[in-house]
Amino acid sequence: MDSNSDTTLDRMLHAQLAELTKGISPAALIQAWSDWALHLAAQPARSAQLLMVRPLMRAAEAALQAFQPLPSHGPRTPDPHEDDPRLADPSWDAWPFSVYRQAFRAGGQWLRELTEAVPGVERHHEQVVSISARQLHGMCSPANSPATHPLVLQRTLASGGMNLLQGAWNWMEDLQRSRDHLPPKGAEAFVPGREVALTPGKVVLRNRLMELIQYTPTTATVHPEPVLMVSAWIMKYYILDLSQRNSLIRYLVDQGHTVSVISWKNPDAEDRDLGMNDYLAQGLMASLDAVSAISGGQRVHALGYCLGGTLLAIGAAAMARDHDDRLATVTLLAAQTDFTEPGELGLFMDESQLSFIEDMMARQGFLKAEQMAGAFNLLRAVDRIWSPMVQNYLLGERGPFTDLMAWNADGTRMPYRMHADYLRSLFHDNELARGRYCVNGRSVSLRDIDVPIFAVGTWTDNVAPWRSVYKLNLLCDTEICFVLTDGGHNGGILSEPGHAHRHYRVLQRAGDAAYVPPDTYVARAERVEGSWWPALQRWLADRSGPRRKPPRKGHARQGYLPICDAPGTYVLVR
Repeated sequence: MDSNSDTTLDRMLHAQLAELTKGISPAALIQAWSDWALHLAAQPARSAQLLMVRPLMRAAEAALQAFQPLPSHGPRTPDPHEDDPRLADPSWDAWPFSVYRQAFRAGGQWLRELTEAVPGVERHHEQVVSISARQLHGMCSPANSPATHPLVLQRTLASGGMNLLQGAWNWMEDLQRSRDHLPPKGAEAFVPGREVALTPGKVVLRNRLMELIQYTPTTATVHPEPVLMVSAWIMKYYILDLSQRNSLIRYLVDQGHTVSVISWKNPDAEDRDLGMNDYLAQGLMASLDAVSAISGGQRVHALGYCLGGTLLAIGAAAMARDHDDRLATVTLLAAQTDFTEPGELGLFMDESQLSFIEDMMARQGFLKAEQMAGAFNLLRAVDRIWSPMVQNYLLGERGPFTDLMAWNADGTRMPYRMHADYLRSLFHDNELARGRYCVNGRSVSLRDIDVPIFAVGTWTDNVAPWRSVYKLNLLCDTEICFVLTDGGHNGGILSEPGHAHRHYRVLQRAGDAAYVPPDTYVARAERVEGSWWPALQRWLADRSGPRRKPPRKGHARQGYLPICDAPGTYVLVR
């Protein structure tokens, strides 16, 4: 058997194993836990304290705290270190549920002491062990068991167990839908073009990688500079055009902007060799050519979200290097350009994990949406696994299905070469921030970007942590307006005017101003109640020319004929 056959067999075995592990490399976990165990064993005094004395002390403390009287005013404030925020509900204040809660919290504190700050353990391995232990501990939460959950017990007694019967039916229904590769129940009520992605427009460009949608103006006059949105190809574009009430696209169109958006194709095995440079050339640059031609050569306000923002930053740096001045401004929404602090996803991006993912993708030609979702679900197990489980299967209730949930379930595949390039060059090697990332054979530098930047980070983002997004301020010398909004990676961006309990912080930095550290930014930035969308719109308007008659739909002479109505065809491919 030759070496190529050996490699093919190994990759096939790894791909089969990945189906069981949801894309997590067992070797990476074993390395981390071995490092931790060996260094802990080399410290017998510390080990004895942590494994014998400390558990007894924690158990005694938990027992005493469980029987202490609780304040009578309002619900208890959750412990900031508590792994399961569901235990803050007042129903857990009564005995014996308070005992379960205190025991769970004591166990979590003990695990943190056991897995963190062990001398000699590599920082990355310590993080992997810590988060793995936290996930295992979360499985044991009393909120996940029908025998220890007060609301489940109450419901079971009141209904004579009918909630568990209904929950079993829900479980079988979900299992069948999963086996048939169908979206979750309720997603069928949110079809692009019918209930979501409703902003009127036309597809004016289609190529192998994307469709470009130009939206119909709703105002008599518009700002001359068009807005080009670069969505993330990790999910469907209509996160930016959900329902009419929370569509950023519809909002900007109604404010007098000519908006276009890239709708990426959902790739298959035939697209395995498409790389980051293809997404740049056939996606961003092809769209920029079209938008510039349609607008009559006007400079463009470019906006990128998540991976689309990272691609836009690369493209903007390449354009600056090549003296291409077609950009008027750059807006980056929850987009990382420096990956030294990428959040918890970075815990699984070592060499072992990358090789495992590459083998998995090489065999099938792409990364499946469900394989990619595995890591995200583990990192937010309470929200994405345990809470729905209790709601659907123990309480026997189907919670309301929202447009955002439907979008989240409408995942896309990642081409083998592109995703490998992204994970290695950007995520693992951080080549963009180091000035080593190459476009068309030459390196690019974010420091070359000289157009104003509007950057948004979200406070509780675990995909693109705001402090990581904020590092853009270290990499660019241009004018930057940085907005920090409450919410997570998606919810913080979907912060339409009228959304209750929303606020943001904003601070403008001149191009020649000194760097402001993130904690200082939080202290100095103005806190504003409400949505950050109007702030973006005002910022764009201030950097636009006098309003005029809207441009034509497409440009026949330049080859940009309207092809079909929005939302196009690529967004419908599963």
